Amino acid sequence: MKFLRNLLAVIVGLFIFTFLMFFILAIIASSESGDKVTTLKDNSVLHLKLNKPIYEREVEDPFEGVPMLSAVQSGIGLMEFKEAIKHAAEDDKIKGILLETPNVMAGVSSIGELRDALEAFKASGKFIYSYSEMYTEGAYYLASVADSVFINPDFSMIEFNGLNMESMYFKGLFEKLEIEPLIFKVGDYKAISEPFDRKDMSPQVKERNKELLINLHENILKKVAKSRGLSMEAVKNISDSALVNLESDAVKYGLVDQLTYRDEVMDLIKNKVGANKAKDINFVSYGKYRKSFSSYKSSKNKIAVIVASGNIVTGKGSNENIGSDKFAKEIRKAAEDDNIKAIVMRINSGGGSALASDIMWREINLAKEKKPVIASMSDYAASGGYYMAMACDTILAQPNTITGSIGVFSMIFNMQNFLNNKLGITTDNVKTGYFSDLYSMTGPLSDYEKQHIQKGTNNAYLAFKSKAAEGRHMDVDQLESIASGRIWTGDEALANGLVDALGDLDDAVEIAANSAGVSDDYRIRVYPVQKDPLEEFLLKLAGEEETNAITKKIDAIFPYFKSLQTLQELKGIQARSLVKVGF
Repeated sequence: MKFLRNLLAVIVGLFIFTFLMFFILAIIASSESGDKVTTLKDNSVLHLKLNKPIYEREVEDPFEGVPMLSAVQSGIGLMEFKEAIKHAAEDDKIKGILLETPNVMAGVSSIGELRDALEAFKASGKFIYSYSEMYTEGAYYLASVADSVFINPDFSMIEFNGLNMESMYFKGLFEKLEIEPLIFKVGDYKAISEPFDRKDMSPQVKERNKELLINLHENILKKVAKSRGLSMEAVKNISDSALVNLESDAVKYGLVDQLTYRDEVMDLIKNKVGANKAKDINFVSYGKYRKSFSSYKSSKNKIAVIVASGNIVTGKGSNENIGSDKFAKEIRKAAEDDNIKAIVMRINSGGGSALASDIMWREINLAKEKKPVIASMSDYAASGGYYMAMACDTILAQPNTITGSIGVFSMIFNMQNFLNNKLGITTDNVKTGYFSDLYSMTGPLSDYEKQHIQKGTNNAYLAFKSKAAEGRHMDVDQLESIASGRIWTGDEALANGLVDALGDLDDAVEIAANSAGVSDDYRIRVYPVQKDPLEEFLLKLAGEEETNAITKKIDAIFPYFKSLQTLQELKGIQARSLVKVGF
């Protein structure tokens, strides 16, 4: 009987395995068949529906829509998206763009880059229509670049009431749990540690955040005002007073051109391209349009774009963060490759491990002895992210890039009372020296031990500040006036000398090519080379990639959960900044 049970279990297992493999192979075959080149028809309209997160690079999931098999979270690549828009501007078969942006999942600076690309498209004389049933603040910021903005006549919504920066504080929670966070930092403006030992923003951090938010908002309002043909004063008044409540208000105040249903927008596009019926419009999606052209350019001269996005960690890291071992190797390889004439570091990071940042800083310094190294800042290049950038020959930021935050901190938790009083757990130990248990979390620190940790933190800040001053050709005292953990917009960073110019990735590549003397003959290569999505899936099956969907969902609604988790994972002194701007 036991033999029959085991035999049946084996048969069922083989059946399930065979079915799963057949299902996977069918999806792979479908995916491969979908890779065929798209042939465009005349009078086509590029349909850009931004319903996925915007990443620095394209992320495709061959198993999208199948939660069990999903290997990665798919998203739209900023570089690839801009490339498609640029190509469409020169494509005779593309007559215009239909933009749908109910909710753009991207940072302020990334939206600005998308917007600039669409502005350049308009300069070609082609039209952009934007339609949505609702617009969030960020979505409208992007949509306002269109020639005409439409919204559903009833039950729709447009959010145009300014920016918000909200932080969550855990001191009260720790008091209830009898957990004592011990913070060691340098920089009165280093806000990353405040959620752990305060119940609100410190006055100086609140003041700086307010100034930064006002700067960001004014940059956004200026672009909206210009695109909509309104005065800056009028647009600011609409936002500050929240004048847009009803759909009709959006038309009244000039934010929207017309209240229309979707089918009416199709009729407008039909007339624009000269189609007989709305169903005859040749819409082409972003995904299919990317398969209609090749971006490959033949040249032996290469510009390496090294994309560093995510938290900075020691070791190899993963696809979602910046591992110092992996990126140091990429920088070193690019420096030693004679065909690579210049390097562009594309940075989108709020920082992380000070040690990891310093390792990559060293490699960048070695690389620039051999060839030009240019930094291109995305949404964030703060703290450890700025540490990487400050080693480069030239630093470019977007007007709304969050940068600076030159400061460091260390943190350790005293869990003794929590363990003893809440859980009934006690601990005991033996040690070889008086300070052998210095970094234990099961007891308080003496004054000497606190001084010991603070001394190391002070030394780390001095190293950060000194290297920043050297890279920016300032004396240390001059740099101190803009350091101490302060964060800046790209505009402010240009004014105070932390960056050299304002510009996007394309501008950084152009500077790199000019500096290397290959402006007329080069091609771009992007590193690190991404793993194939199917390979990611197989790694997941093999247990080599840990995927925690629950953590990701918590992170979306509980922003500091991941910060706390990261602080536990990242050992040593941290050069991190945490700024979340809410649209």
